[in-house]
Amino acid sequence: MSIQRLHRLDLKEIAPLAQESRDEGFRHITRMTDEYESGTNRFDQPGEALFAARDRERIIGICGLNQDPYSMTAGVGRVRRLYVSKSYRRHGVARSLMEQVILEANRHYSVLVLKTDHPIADRFYDSLGFISIGDDDNVSHMLRLDGRSGSRF
Repeated sequence: MSIQRLHRLDLKEIAPLAQESRDEGFRHITRMTDEYESGTNRFDQPGEALFAARDRERIIGICGLNQDPYSMTAGVGRVRRLYVSKSYRRHGVARSLMEQVILEANRHYSVLVLKTDHPIADRFYDSLGFISIGDDDNVSHMLRLDGRSGSRF
């Protein structure tokens, strides 16, 4: 398995992962491909990135980093669209993707946020050092990044 930064998302290549996520009842990978195709989010703004996990040539996981569109404060990044193929879960793929996202975020942001309502994802993000936030409609978890200062949002 390898982690690769994508500078262009091949919609045909990501289609099997998007289909698998839909079959599981998740819509976020389909939203990602729709937004990418329409140009509304291509992970190409300053401080943004998209990472893929591969097993040989096959994409088995994906995770993005955006400027947080909900924050009124500069220096806030947002984890977007983390998904790992079901057969590759519990093998460190999500952790490896998140390590790359956090490394990249650390170069641009003082805070990294995300939104999830899935209990397994909640525990996963807690294990990475994120703090659960209970009073925000747009954020469920927050991580202050090393070497940076800044207040919450």
